[in-house]
Amino acid sequence: MEIPYAVHPRPDTGIYNAKVGIWLFLASEVMLFGALFSAYVLIRVGTPPGEWPHGWQNVTLGTANTLVLALSAITTLMAWAACKVRQFGKFKLFHGCTLLLALSFLCIKGFEYYDHLTHYEIHLTAASASGGSIADGHMVENDPGKDYVIIEGRYVNSEQQLIDLRSQKDVPETELKIPRSQIKDMQSYGPWHNDYLALYFTMTALHALHILGGSIVIGYLWGPGRKLWKTDPEHFTNRVEVSGLFWHFVDLVWIFLFPVLYLT
Repeated sequence: MEIPYAVHPRPDTGIYNAKVGIWLFLASEVMLFGALFSAYVLIRVGTPPGEWPHGWQNVTLGTANTLVLALSAITTLMAWAACKVRQFGKFKLFHGCTLLLALSFLCIKGFEYYDHLTHYEIHLTAASASGGSIADGHMVENDPGKDYVIIEGRYVNSEQQLIDLRSQKDVPETELKIPRSQIKDMQSYGPWHNDYLALYFTMTALHALHILGGSIVIGYLWGPGRKLWKTDPEHFTNRVEVSGLFWHFVDLVWIFLFPVLYLT
């Protein structure tokens, strides 16, 4: 049994079934991310002045990822255009580039996550010899069998000095060897650290899952799914268009995430 309007437009909507479905799906996605952005706004507005973190993200890596996704939006559009003019070789080239760019985005994001999860804030039982009561930096050595930990960082007198790191980028960091007997508690900069990082990890991880899901679809169309091109190129072109619409939505979400999480 052949499903009607899988290729040709429906008379009631003027578009084929898959395009109707993807627009309805994207409408639900708008509500999902809209709820997260609303939570971000409400939590940030409710935070007392001077307690919202600034400068905690690597703007250079965030900018690089923005450029990567912007370029992938172009390549996925070019892949669809190549299908429309029946140039399958160019489709493979452009869709392959889209897949590589998607994987590049995920690799950069993974490095950012690793950077946060190896960055520790250590509260001390007493002020250090340098006068600080908190050590902050990236973990170098944390062997449970040893009575000390080593971080690459600095001592500060209060958490307030860690809230806005934009004014402290030039503060030198050194290797600090901290006896475990002086450690009151230590915590990495994961989603459990504070509200800001909880929102950061939730929103960017959900976005990364969408990138991963889109990459799987793109990989399928570039690989096994391209068999449809030989029997029904117009139907295949429609599938490429639908995957492209999803990909453009994912790109658009990042355009909002980047300034909200990295630049404010």
